[in-house]
Amino acid sequence: MARVIPFKAIRPAKGLEDRIAALPYDVYNRAEAKEAVKDNDKSFLRIDRAETSFDDSVDTYDDRVYKKADEIFRKMLDDGDFVRDDGACYYIYELTMNGRAQTGIVACASIDDYLNSVIKKHENTRADKEVDRIRHVDSLSAQTGPIFLAYRADNDINTVIERIKGTNAVNDFVSDDGIRHRVWVINEDADINAITDAFARMDSIYIADGHHRCASAVKVGLKRREEHPDYTGNEDFNYFLSVLFPDEQLMIMDYNRVIKDLNGLSASEVLKKLEELGELSDRGEKPYKPSHKGEVSLFADGRWYSLYFDKRLIVNDPVAGLDVSILQDNVLKPLFGIEDPKTDKRIDFVGGIRGLDELVRRCNTDCRMAFAMFPTSIGELFAVADAGLLMPPKSTWFEPKLRSGLFIHEIER
Repeated sequence: MARVIPFKAIRPAKGLEDRIAALPYDVYNRAEAKEAVKDNDKSFLRIDRAETSFDDSVDTYDDRVYKKADEIFRKMLDDGDFVRDDGACYYIYELTMNGRAQTGIVACASIDDYLNSVIKKHENTRADKEVDRIRHVDSLSAQTGPIFLAYRADNDINTVIERIKGTNAVNDFVSDDGIRHRVWVINEDADINAITDAFARMDSIYIADGHHRCASAVKVGLKRREEHPDYTGNEDFNYFLSVLFPDEQLMIMDYNRVIKDLNGLSASEVLKKLEELGELSDRGEKPYKPSHKGEVSLFADGRWYSLYFDKRLIVNDPVAGLDVSILQDNVLKPLFGIEDPKTDKRIDFVGGIRGLDELVRRCNTDCRMAFAMFPTSIGELFAVADAGLLMPPKSTWFEPKLRSGLFIHEIER
């Protein structure tokens, strides 16, 4: 049984949505973040990455950075840049990219469901990457970046969403990257109860993206429980900000690999070895994208090739049967000596949103060979999480990215 609840959101004041909404904090390096906020004093990135208010002599994780984030947030609240909803609501959040829309429910999910594995993960988290967001949430007493959750589609939730989407959106804008964002408020008791009850019937919800943000929010909640030993479980710190999407609407893009050296082999020697793993075909100079599971394409010395893995390599295992695992176990490790792709500096990863041309560019600059993957499916993600297993690093790339600053969940100090 999943515990999902409505909440009183802090949201941008009317007319400021497009200026406030920002891409997630972790898609930028420091220089990029500084550039992004330079001409927009309302950007939520100024709060999410408050080091942009300092020169580079101030460390990203300096105490002053977190204090500044809270100062900016409180000032924007005082200036009326944000509004607080009076009652607990659910929200509908629709993102449209290249004519394709996906619609989620903005809500709060239970930290206990995370601890008890009702909310399932498919990635490990690293403590050092959690610390920054723990300090950020703790300093603001607010969760600012929603966790991207997925669930198996439910007719009752779909019915409510489709009816309310027939009305005018309270927010409707197009961000700089061409993504259209629309928001509706769900504030009728009957609709709220229908959604709450539908989630309560679900045995599992899945983290699609945002494992570190989720772990950080949970740890702040546990810290607040220690600080409030008489807590009841109903306090806001027992929940974390989420957007929940039905599986049928999600798009996972390919997450591709580029190799910086060939471990002493020539490209022709690598191709010869790959012929032992399946059917290798020369596809010419035009970029070639894999068309189905079990196929990978590669670029080397100005030409594209397709490799259909031999059936003996495609095993019936939630993790070992993933294309990214087959590539790692049969190519990257034995041919290139890449034992741990998380730490080996000879491999890099390129999100599918950047296209195959980026793989060509990398091979023409700092890399020798590129592998383009067929996207991992949402069903494969669910299967891995249901088995209590973990995916290899960089297995999924979700688009479009949720914006920060459109919905903020305050928690008790």
